[in-house]
Amino acid sequence: MKTNIFIPQKIKVGFQNRENTYTKKLAYVIYYDHKNKLRKEASWQSWRDEKIEPIDYDNEPLSGFVLNKKVGDYVSDWNHRQAYVRVYDPRGFEFEITIENLLYILENANSIKGKGLEGEFVYGWDGKELVLIPIESPDYKEINSFNKLLHNKNYIKSKDLAVGASYKAKDNQEWIYMGRFDLKDTKSERVEVGRSNNYWSSPQYKYIYHKVSKGKYYFFVREEEYSWGEKYIKLLTLKSLGDKFIDVVSSECVDNFIDLFDWLERQTEYSHRDESKDEWIKYSLTELEERVKNTKFTEGHWGSRFDIYTSPDEQETLYFDLKTNQFYKHGNWIKENSEYEKIYIGDVTKIYKQYSPVYKNEYLENGKLYRRIK
Repeated sequence: MKTNIFIPQKIKVGFQNRENTYTKKLAYVIYYDHKNKLRKEASWQSWRDEKIEPIDYDNEPLSGFVLNKKVGDYVSDWNHRQAYVRVYDPRGFEFEITIENLLYILENANSIKGKGLEGEFVYGWDGKELVLIPIESPDYKEINSFNKLLHNKNYIKSKDLAVGASYKAKDNQEWIYMGRFDLKDTKSERVEVGRSNNYWSSPQYKYIYHKVSKGKYYFFVREEEYSWGEKYIKLLTLKSLGDKFIDVVSSECVDNFIDLFDWLERQTEYSHRDESKDEWIKYSLTELEERVKNTKFTEGHWGSRFDIYTSPDEQETLYFDLKTNQFYKHGNWIKENSEYEKIYIGDVTKIYKQYSPVYKNEYLENGKLYRRIK
């Protein structure tokens, strides 16, 4: 279970009369957030029976919950009703949880026939989804500690920030503070450039992009990982901290701060692009061979190929197909099977000698390499 689940201090329960429930009363449970604001109120108001008075409850550990029955998992017209499980709350109403939540409960608590679920539970929210959490589960201790920080409202102030230190956000993610810098951006302007044939025709436009600085922002980074295992760095910029950070994870500067700052200096949020610094560089044969050898194949059309420029002036391109180990030339189609014209099969040396492939380095105003193209 996620450890950024929100456990409110107070919940609010609205009702509908339902004959197919044990108590004849089905509940829609919503909650007050850490600012005491009622969440999901609009949908809750439209669902509940206004003739039945809603009730506020303290969200404290409680025993006596009982599994009732599965509902949903059917198609009606264009709608699919997702499967849920109804649970009896000992305060006299039933509510619904997801199948995933049920499986988690059964992994961490016993369900005794005629007696219900053993142990105590609290209500929590994973985004918009209600979850019932057994307090004996291994995740509860960390979830509860995180929520205590939220409810204490001891937010990190700007004067408390230390460069290189790590901070916990209210979504339970950890961020490293990099410093306060001018945030760079671009602003688009749509300009009319004329009309096609006569005054009454539709105007034609083009976009002009201007470099702008948005003022001082707080810069944070964190290391994340794609589903396929590759790691990357994520950037967060904030005009003000507000209630974003709730705890200091470590006041010590992280060991890889120099590497992280080098990455930051190569981002367009830190420094604008400078097209005048762009340079075209001819591949060496070894570089081209390494490019072919080390490019990883991924499923899908674009994941099975990579492009290379053959001239900095004409900017013609070849592409290498990782499935077939073949080079193809853009623009030359074989009509019978709608493929690009095959040039060479796996012979990098011939490509290198005949086409002299090149790549482009793009730079920022601070002189740092932004990226390499092809």
